[in-house]
Amino acid sequence: MRDLLPEQTPLWQWLEGEITRVIAAYGYQEIRLPLLETTELFKRSIGEVTDIVEKEMYTFDDRNGDSLTLRPEGTAGCVRAGIEHGLLHNQVQRLWYQGPMFRHERPQKGRYRQFHQIGVEAFGLAGPDVDVEQILMTRRIWRALGLGALELQINSLGTAEERGLYRAQLVDYLRAHEGALDDDSRRRLTTNPLRVLDSKNPALAGVIAAAPSLLDFLGADSRSHFEAVCAGLRAARVDFVINPRLVRGLDYYARTVFEWVTTELGAQGTVCAGGRYDGLVEQLGGRPTPAVGFAIGLERIAALLEAVGGREGLGAPHAYLVAFGPAAEAEALLLAERVRDRLPWLRLVMHCGGGGPKAQFKRADRSAAAYALVLGDTELARGVVGLKPLRGEGEQEEIRSDELAAVLAGRLRAN
Repeated sequence: MRDLLPEQTPLWQWLEGEITRVIAAYGYQEIRLPLLETTELFKRSIGEVTDIVEKEMYTFDDRNGDSLTLRPEGTAGCVRAGIEHGLLHNQVQRLWYQGPMFRHERPQKGRYRQFHQIGVEAFGLAGPDVDVEQILMTRRIWRALGLGALELQINSLGTAEERGLYRAQLVDYLRAHEGALDDDSRRRLTTNPLRVLDSKNPALAGVIAAAPSLLDFLGADSRSHFEAVCAGLRAARVDFVINPRLVRGLDYYARTVFEWVTTELGAQGTVCAGGRYDGLVEQLGGRPTPAVGFAIGLERIAALLEAVGGREGLGAPHAYLVAFGPAAEAEALLLAERVRDRLPWLRLVMHCGGGGPKAQFKRADRSAAAYALVLGDTELARGVVGLKPLRGEGEQEEIRSDELAAVLAGRLRAN
């Protein structure tokens, strides 16, 4: 688990704001969920034989002897809340949430034991149109963030019955090649054989590539749904790759699944993933309710933005106000407040703690502000403020104090 330091948080604030702005434009509403849930919720939803439940959850008994778990993902808690508060039965709900998730994994670049997600869930909509809409939403998010070169991979997992037929064929195939499997895949062969297809071991690439395809086991309804999703994406000019080995790591998925991946982040290339989970609400005690959703990994998006560049200067002050002399120092605090009243969006740092001109200008430059505002006793007596560019060319000029806010607005918007 790591700290996000002040030089990192402006990027996070910006990307969170851009993502949630796009989500709101599609009519989704925020729901805020607890970090702790009963352990049983995740066992019933994610699956007891998944890596998450078997090896990665932070689970403990509270003082009452109840087993609780720090949430390893957001969908289960969102469904639990929807059932508990009567939000789902015979209703359409479009919800989103954000916050930290927790998995006890081996730390590596792009993978942390506390990580952050923004999740989107739609309930009560069974058709392929909402599957397409959510993928279009993610594409719009990448555009808002200025991200290109992301590849969309999609697949269909069919229904539980169709996966059962496929599982039997897959197990027969893998047993015939058991000598080529690694220890982890042999263990999964008896617990969750579809997860073998998601192995990152390059030595298994040939065996996995030649395995039976789940798409060949889809029934008419599942095939029609998947074809409609593909047709909708083509109509919207969304490039995609059908990846029959895409199975996702959670047991509740059915039919459509998708991932957005990048080659810029090495092994941790998935930045967004999701799909349909029509059976989960009923599985957790609610009425049968179709559902589809996705989650965006903020650590990986932040790393990708840093890799491609172009977001320097986020969060830096617009201006740094330096003041010299007792009268100017007292007036500077009031001047700063008047400017903030006029320009609520302005990031204006007021120098505090005294010091000579050289020390104050050094602090102003170190702040990365675009401008220094200079107020000495002589400027105060004449009703002016010095405006000194700190980035790029330009000489210091004098601005009337009562015109300072208007001048800053024009300069900063022009820049």
